[in-house]
Amino acid sequence: MARIVKCGLIQMSCDWSTPKFTLAQIKRNMIDKHIPFIEKAGKAGVQMLCMQEIFYGPYFCAEQDNKWYDSAEPIPGPTTKLMQKYAKKYKMVIVVPIYETPSVGTYYNTAAVIDADGRILGIYRKNHIPHCAPGFWEKFYFKPGNLGYPVFQTRYGKVGVYICYDRHFPDGARILGLNGAEIVFNPSATVAGLSEYLWKLEQPAHAVANQYFVGAINRVGTEKPWNMGEFYGQSYFCDPRGQMKVVGPRDRDALVTAELDFDQILEVRKTWQFFRDRRPDSYGELVQQLP
Repeated sequence: MARIVKCGLIQMSCDWSTPKFTLAQIKRNMIDKHIPFIEKAGKAGVQMLCMQEIFYGPYFCAEQDNKWYDSAEPIPGPTTKLMQKYAKKYKMVIVVPIYETPSVGTYYNTAAVIDADGRILGIYRKNHIPHCAPGFWEKFYFKPGNLGYPVFQTRYGKVGVYICYDRHFPDGARILGLNGAEIVFNPSATVAGLSEYLWKLEQPAHAVANQYFVGAINRVGTEKPWNMGEFYGQSYFCDPRGQMKVVGPRDRDALVTAELDFDQILEVRKTWQFFRDRRPDSYGELVQQLP
């Protein structure tokens, strides 16, 4: 009997901006906007759900302004505690990407993984932090992750997380596979004209190379006041053969769902023995510093 897991992604526009709205109002409005989609996922039998990068606000890294530090919160904190209630209510694993402050003056781009019984299993902190024009000033806001590439045993399967810019680096994607991930969620914020040609290329390649499923999420719309470009949605799932199972719309909020057969992972690995045939003894140059 196939091991089917129904998974979901939420892509969302952010319609509120400063100074018209306070940071607290923006966060509240975005969370309120997500709740009906979370409820819809739960009622539809979604077993694993992930939202976009720092889901409760705009992509504020388009500017460098320390006011955004005030939107960070600890884990556990008010947002994860709320999501724990929905996870337990619907017996649904929820990956919750937020702006985390574990101690005063320390900030990470983080995703909490909540199991179907409402327990926080752990967190992933974004490891690769960009800092480049136009409008990706992330080193102003985030320390690089310090927890490696954990994989979380949830009720329905083993979940890994990669966040946005991480996806350009095959090394962590491989470690997630070695650590046993059956599905890797990648919550993102990326704009047309910059990365769209890579969007449906890199992550299916990770899925093939590491023989797991990938759920990739991108927000939608343009965000004021920056108007740095169009977040082009098209959130999707792909399988261990790199085949797209479903692709979301480009220009509107959506819950994207797919029924994934996790038994396909073993089927593919019986054919392609990438993990058996690895040669880590020959890869030393990968971890040497460039001159």
